[in-house]
Amino acid sequence: MSGAARRGVVGWVLYDLANTIFSLNILSLYFALWVVDDMGGRDGDYLLTNSFSMAIIFLSAPFLGALSDQVPRRMPFLVVSTVVCCVFTALLGLGGLAVSLVLFVVANVAFQAGLIFYDALLPSVSDEANRGRIGGIGVGVGYAGSLVGLGIGLVTLELLDGTKPAVFRLTALAFFLFALPCFAFVRERRRPVERGFGRETFVTAWEELRGTASRVRRYRGLPRFLVGRIFYADAANTLIATLGIYATREIGFSDAEVQAVLAAGIIGAIPGGILWGRVVDWIGPKRTLSYVLWLWAVVMGATAAIAYLDLPKAAFWPVAPLAGIALGGTWAADRPFMLRLSPPRYLGQFYGLYAMVGRFAAIIGPLLWTLIVDGLGLGRPAAVLSLLGLVVIAWFIIRPVDDGPRDWGPEDRDRETTPANASTGSALAGELPVS
Repeated sequence: MSGAARRGVVGWVLYDLANTIFSLNILSLYFALWVVDDMGGRDGDYLLTNSFSMAIIFLSAPFLGALSDQVPRRMPFLVVSTVVCCVFTALLGLGGLAVSLVLFVVANVAFQAGLIFYDALLPSVSDEANRGRIGGIGVGVGYAGSLVGLGIGLVTLELLDGTKPAVFRLTALAFFLFALPCFAFVRERRRPVERGFGRETFVTAWEELRGTASRVRRYRGLPRFLVGRIFYADAANTLIATLGIYATREIGFSDAEVQAVLAAGIIGAIPGGILWGRVVDWIGPKRTLSYVLWLWAVVMGATAAIAYLDLPKAAFWPVAPLAGIALGGTWAADRPFMLRLSPPRYLGQFYGLYAMVGRFAAIIGPLLWTLIVDGLGLGRPAAVLSLLGLVVIAWFIIRPVDDGPRDWGPEDRDRETTPANASTGSALAGELPVS
């Protein structure tokens, strides 16, 4: 494996670490706690704002994916979306609650848009034989970003007696710095185009998008997988978004204890992502994801039972690493599953749909949580049980999907002829330090 190929893999993996810092500190923990605990807001203030930002991505993701298919490289889109996210994250906490919620919408839209372009870069650093393994390494190393995020919060809030807005600024800086190797070292597969980037690019992307829905139905298993993804992504994303609030209000943890229990979950997610990635290459993404979904069912059932039965806080400690293992496995199997079902020529479009259904899940999940907790007054444990039901539904939906390798015809193959990282074949997996 060449040095350039190795640097490309390292850069791609480090971006997973970078965006996980944002995901934990802003989407899962400190911003939600700032809204509810520091500013006196309700669960719904954060969750509904989050749902609104996801609605924007839901509407725009397929077009963004189609647009990225019309240009030689997706990397410029990733750079712009990352910079916008970092700038608006650094501004969170300025001007009061209402202004910060608006800033959060912009930051999260940019963050979620970046994931569309980032996920579509996986074929540039892997092949069919090692895709699960490299994707799993990205997931595992990515969750190390959660440890970085927790470290930022711990040092800022506990040791330096700082504020949560200070955590937001340091999070933005860390996201940007760890993203730089991806921008510099990933040698993206270039696609020949007939025109430069301009108005016709947008027109062509829109025309391609109009046929996307009918095009998806041509590929066996893909529609069913996308529908199933709505349900399991809904459950996982909603639990992540409410974890900090649930641990403090239902389990009885302090802010410091929440950080410690999250660290335990992350410690499970890091090796979990890497090991699940190996399982994907061994038994395939569908069987792997099925096992992961049942693990989620155990985690969610235990999380609700601890609160319902008023068990000691210590009972939650074994649950946290299991949740981390499940989370790592979800994304280690999820991306290769989508790649297995998607034709290379329309990868950007279909990853736009992939992002769209994930964002739809992120809209519905918080609305369901808010309805159960704030509307019906049934409490957060009941909301967790509703998420467990979504996981079971997802399992039944994806169960019939065939995830065997596809032999794509000429009309479905990508337009490029040679990859930029020409040495990312099967030898790559053997040379990466994955054991």
